[in-house]
Amino acid sequence: MRNWKRICPVVDIPLLGSRVIDSQVHGRIAVFRGDGDAVFAVRDKCPHKAGPLSQGIVHGTTVTCPLHSWKIQLTDGQVVAPDVGCVKPFPVKVEDGDVFLDL
Repeated sequence: MRNWKRICPVVDIPLLGSRVIDSQVHGRIAVFRGDGDAVFAVRDKCPHKAGPLSQGIVHGTTVTCPLHSWKIQLTDGQVVAPDVGCVKPFPVKVEDGDVFLDL
């Protein structure tokens, strides 16, 4: 069973940018907006050196960590080879222009 929580209007997240949500259970979650209204959510912590992914550069469905340039796929949280690792992804959706996160 999903526990959808309204986060904000999708237009409040900058195009190719992010917004951070603090969760008591999951810690900091970065909610990214790709091209258009595509949204993604992952834990805001790179698996390499815990860099803030929310401050990274978004390109397509990938974010590049600002500390050491690791690339993380926003669709599933997997690190792009040759690096290895993953971050926890969260279900996210847009309905009627609002972003909802499953916590």
